Amino acid sequence: MAAALRAARGLRLAAGPPSLAFTRSAFVAKRRNHDQPNWFGVGLAFSTSAALWALLFKQHNEDVMEYERRKEERQHKCTGCS
Repeated sequence: MAAALRAARGLRLAAGPPSLAFTRSAFVAKRRNHDQPNWFGVGLAFSTSAALWALLFKQHNEDVMEYERRKEERQHKCTGCS
């Protein structure tokens, strides 16, 4: 049994490791061309970022308005309102 394993290991070493030229990544099918950027992807990234910032500013303004409203309610000491 051990002799068969040594022989198989010897055959595998004689063949060598698989060459990278014959392997292909599952995620990259072609080389990137840096001379022609993917403008659709660039625009999508920037527009998404701008939309998220706009949503953040809108939410912040609403939160500040709510804070000011609650602060005024706390300071209101009228006995006729309650």
